[in-house]
Amino acid sequence: MADSLLKLVFFVPESHKEAVKQAIFAAGAGRYDGYDSCCWESQGTGQFRPLDGSQPYIGQQGQVEYVAEYRVETVCPTQQIKPVLNALLSSHPYETPAYEVWSVLTLDDFK
Repeated sequence: MADSLLKLVFFVPESHKEAVKQAIFAAGAGRYDGYDSCCWESQGTGQFRPLDGSQPYIGQQGQVEYVAEYRVETVCPTQQIKPVLNALLSSHPYETPAYEVWSVLTLDDFK
């Protein structure tokens, strides 16, 4: 059976999209069945309000901010997720980047 995969989804402003992608790819994300640097990205609008004590990269405390962002989706071997997440967090401009991780099933998982 193939190594188990996780799906990583994160949101990033266009100004840092390529740098963050390169950091996570270098750490082991985006590799699948003979390919590397694999991902899907789509544009959208993020919304947040920085609270007291935050250090926002964009926006001001107490005011709702709307930001053009990309949603980037990729796969990652389970054993590489911690270095990949560390790469994401260290290369991302936001104080608290939004990201999700969940299990992926492939054909090999079904009998």
